[in-house]
Amino acid sequence: MKSVAGKTVLVTGAAMGMGRLFVERAIAEHAAAVLLWDVNAEALAQTLAELEATDSATRLTAYEIDVTDLATVEATAAEVLADVGAVDVLVNNAGVVRGNQYFWESDPRSDTELTIAVNTLAPMHIARAFLPAMIAHSPEARLVNIASAAGLTPNPRMAAYAASKWAVIGWSDSVRLELKQAGHDHVGVTTVCPYYVNTGMFDGARSAPLLPILEPEEVVDEAWRGMLAGEAFVVLPRTVMLNEALKGLLPINVRDFIADRVIGVYHTMEDFTGRPTR
Repeated sequence: MKSVAGKTVLVTGAAMGMGRLFVERAIAEHAAAVLLWDVNAEALAQTLAELEATDSATRLTAYEIDVTDLATVEATAAEVLADVGAVDVLVNNAGVVRGNQYFWESDPRSDTELTIAVNTLAPMHIARAFLPAMIAHSPEARLVNIASAAGLTPNPRMAAYAASKWAVIGWSDSVRLELKQAGHDHVGVTTVCPYYVNTGMFDGARSAPLLPILEPEEVVDEAWRGMLAGEAFVVLPRTVMLNEALKGLLPINVRDFIADRVIGVYHTMEDFTGRPTR
């Protein structure tokens, strides 16, 4: 895919942070339509008003939606499909972060269940709602799932978050393989795994040697490039892949010692505050 010019793009968590940057990138590439999904009505209205004030021919439509509600997702997806026929690019960007507590200290509903609902189940439900039309009607389509480097390595004080992103990675790349196996090569899947991103969601989290806090513009740039190129994974920074190599080379106790005492990644969530999501 050379660009999204003339295509229909849907972004979840579109009102702020990386979601808004994805929307702006689609507009800059002259997408025919961009659909903004977000649960934050006030931020969504403000973002839509600001984007509509720009000189752009892209059609913008905002949907206030709780992506954890399956019935609402299915009904809204049906509304979208009746309007546009098919979504060409779906960016599953919406997410929440809970951390700085040991798992047994966290709340099972506001922490664990919400994290899994937003980060894991919502992308699955949304993709399921749109993939059949992408397969049948889009000549070239892309599914982008925003996971996390936390889905590649364990980390104290973010157990539920890590679990939610491990699940997304396994699901996302399995769907990529299913599409290839079923002969739907025109639909590509890109799984994006960044380290902590400076959007406010990770306020208080620390960088570590070889693992800097990432700027959202950098992550969106790389994710967009990878999506257009049809890459299976975008991992940022690339040093995250060192941990993957160490998994196959070192005993667990040695790897833990390096992550804990040498790199210090096991302590990066100790001052985490984050931001309210609801």
